[in-house]
Amino acid sequence: MRPLDRSDALRLLGSISLGRLVFTQHALPAVRPVNHILDGEDIVIRLSDGAALASLTAPADGPETVVAYEADVIDPDHHLGWSVVVTGYARLVDDPAELERYKRLLRPWVTCSMAAALRIRPELVTGFQLTDTIQCTATALPD
Repeated sequence: MRPLDRSDALRLLGSISLGRLVFTQHALPAVRPVNHILDGEDIVIRLSDGAALASLTAPADGPETVVAYEADVIDPDHHLGWSVVVTGYARLVDDPAELERYKRLLRPWVTCSMAAALRIRPELVTGFQLTDTIQCTATALPD
């Protein structure tokens, strides 16, 4: 496993369009697959009508919501690829012109209308690349 620096991690994240948003729902962790694009370093995801994700968004004048975003490409046969995790602050896109632009850029995987977009501002970006066979040493868990 080779760690990725921030710029390499974001470059790889921008090379694909599907990831997983990790957020809190009813005080429990929740994960949803979503479509994304990178806009600079920000991750922008589409929200569908009635999406459970809409409940996690902060109002435009309120505090931002902390979320994590993970995406990867790992070959299941050769165990090669990469994984990136971004932790940051999420806020609804409230500018109508930006929202229209994101509606054109964010291509859905399912047929449903895009009700809103969520922008995640990365604070912590971590990632690793699997470059060859990984050997780990087992560590005993404490009793």
